Amino acid sequence: MKFSFKNDYSEGGHPNILQALLQHNLDQQAGYGEDEYSLKAKEAIKRKMNKEDAEIFFVSGGTQANLIVISSILKPYQCVISAATGHILNNETGAIEATGHKVLGIETPDGKLRPADIIPVLENHQNVPHQVMPKLVYISNSTELGTVYHKKELKELSDFCKERNLFLFMDGARLGHGLTSEASDLTLENIAELTDVFYLGGTKNGALIGEAIVLNNPELQEYFAFNIKQKGALLAKGRLLGIQFLELMKNDLYFDLARHANQQAMKIKKALQQRGVSFLSDTFTNQIFPIVSQHLIEVLSEGFEFYVWKKIDDQFSAIRLITSWNTPDEAVDRFIEIIEKEL
Repeated sequence: MKFSFKNDYSEGGHPNILQALLQHNLDQQAGYGEDEYSLKAKEAIKRKMNKEDAEIFFVSGGTQANLIVISSILKPYQCVISAATGHILNNETGAIEATGHKVLGIETPDGKLRPADIIPVLENHQNVPHQVMPKLVYISNSTELGTVYHKKELKELSDFCKERNLFLFMDGARLGHGLTSEASDLTLENIAELTDVFYLGGTKNGALIGEAIVLNNPELQEYFAFNIKQKGALLAKGRLLGIQFLELMKNDLYFDLARHANQQAMKIKKALQQRGVSFLSDTFTNQIFPIVSQHLIEVLSEGFEFYVWKKIDDQFSAIRLITSWNTPDEAVDRFIEIIEKEL
């Protein structure tokens, strides 16, 4: 059977989560996120952020989180700015546009946005009232290219958004991987301080399903629950999400799982680098994009699944390899053995 490096959600949930779900299965609890586990999980997240005035809501998936957050923030005539590689632009079937909000994509080499990238977009959207109004900046950490924001970069972007009266929203589907990357100097507390809203991704980091939306800006908090309900995301059995995040927060399991995924990817990256392989982008998270020959792709494909990400020329392509919270040493070692044999 082939081992998959195609994504970081091929496995189910961490055993601690499964045990907790079974342990509390017959407990009677309030519905719609008012159960004791969801309330405790929210408090645990607030403590880790050192931000007691944040509001937290659990939803089942990342696209759902992005759709609800963006559609709740923007007025009908407003739009969102994203890197051209952003998930909302390429991988969500036009979910944001389906709510009536345009996504303006900006080409960047590393998947990150900086004030200098955004200024031309703002300058080109001043024909009031004939153009959509940019109001929200959407970023991901780690990005779709596996890169991470540094504290200085996020602070500059946050300050810029405040100066221009823009909201800043961070997609955190892989936030655990971004924060535990060896290249990161950000903390969860920094994220809470510098964004208006973000979410902690669970689906790609040990949970069966689930993302925790964190509203830091009080302006966005009061009526947000109505949007959760209206979009069909308010689960009657909200405990299923609360229990998972409560377990992920215990003893920093959430960050340990992400760190494991990063370390496994870095083992493969190091082995490729030692053989002179170059990369589409220099990443330090659980996503790497080595540029390899068609021959090596064919050999590796016999035992592994992965995406051929971008064709470089007739002989070489960049492939995407993603490791997960549960990627075993055996799979990584076997992959490296083939690399060392073929290169």
